[in-house]
Amino acid sequence: MDFLDAISLVDGPFFWTILGAGILGAAFLLFRRSWRWILSIVVSLVVATGVIAVIHWLLVNVLTVFPEDLPIDVLAWSVVACSALMLFLFRFGASSWRGRSVAAVSFVAVLSLAALQINGYFGLNHTASDLLGHKVARIPELRVGSNEGVPETPPVSAHGRGEVWKASIPGTESGFKAREAFIYLPAAYRTSVRSQLPVLVLFAGQPGRPADWLVGGRLEASMNTFAARNGGVAPVVVVVDPNGSDTANTMCMDSRIARADTYLSMDVPRWINSTLKASADPGKWAVGGFSFGGTCALQMATLHPEIYPSFIALSGEREPSLGPDRQRTVQIAFGSDSAAFDALTPLTLMGKRSYRGQAGFIAVGSADDAFTRFATELAVAARGSGFDVRQASVAGVGHSWAVAVQELPAAMEFLAPRWGLAK
Repeated sequence: MDFLDAISLVDGPFFWTILGAGILGAAFLLFRRSWRWILSIVVSLVVATGVIAVIHWLLVNVLTVFPEDLPIDVLAWSVVACSALMLFLFRFGASSWRGRSVAAVSFVAVLSLAALQINGYFGLNHTASDLLGHKVARIPELRVGSNEGVPETPPVSAHGRGEVWKASIPGTESGFKAREAFIYLPAAYRTSVRSQLPVLVLFAGQPGRPADWLVGGRLEASMNTFAARNGGVAPVVVVVDPNGSDTANTMCMDSRIARADTYLSMDVPRWINSTLKASADPGKWAVGGFSFGGTCALQMATLHPEIYPSFIALSGEREPSLGPDRQRTVQIAFGSDSAAFDALTPLTLMGKRSYRGQAGFIAVGSADDAFTRFATELAVAARGSGFDVRQASVAGVGHSWAVAVQELPAAMEFLAPRWGLAK
């Protein structure tokens, strides 16, 4: 095991050391026997709150890095880090070199604590190895045999469990340039039953990357557990990129931004069918995702039910968006043509079409207030249009990958009978 795998960012010695150092650092930065220093603390909090508010507004409403407002927990820890910086600067000009050094170390400790807490909220990186991308960097390139669609050599760590590979899926029809995809092949893929295995296409959040499903979503462990309960049989999982970069947002649509829908509905299925020897039966295909990816999954299921008849939407949005300003979203993506945008949204489609015989799994964190409302509205609409829907809520969790870790196995059990995997 990589040494960095042993450094937990969510519990254990390293986590508690950073927690303790951060508390001590904050105490040092805050403590000073002066009424004037109390005023400095108030000023630092007020200014930090204003700075974070402006940065947040720019990221969401101008730069469209985030499609929705960030959670209060994340903003609060950002204010803490910014306040610590200001208190360090206040101390810097009125301290000895020793005092400056202690203040600098204290600021770094508080900053590390804030970063650890924000990471903990989103549940993305569990270890130092996750954070630095060491595991993902070691994933081998998929090279399949010419006839059987079986990888030429298994990863050394396979040991009878599933295998994870990476591959480039070209945008032949769409012209879309995607980042590398990741493919999970269950142990059964190396047997004669591979042509009967179901297919699950997954999308990560935005901002984010496909590898987030391996790190924050714990995909490999989840699929190995499912396979162990089903005699080594599990879906072939393909985690694809609908955006092209960490901060891009195509909304999974064909629009002025990109032909992302064509990529996901034509290029990706063609590549899977021509490269991997899994089931070509549409009834055994499903699509899923977390956050932006959950929104995208529902879009694929409502726009292309003949390809993706089942969906898994984990903490998904109400509709695709570039930010809270819907008018701006429509203007950027469709030249202010609201009708063109509306015609492609799941709520509009579910209000007009019948999806009887199809299925969907919708889950959200109970502490994720806005997305809980979205999940309820989408579930009602899905049921009304004919989807067989199951809902779940993860107690005490916000907009976190913990929803995916906990509820993907439940979604798999829900879809298993449709895939012919029921015990």
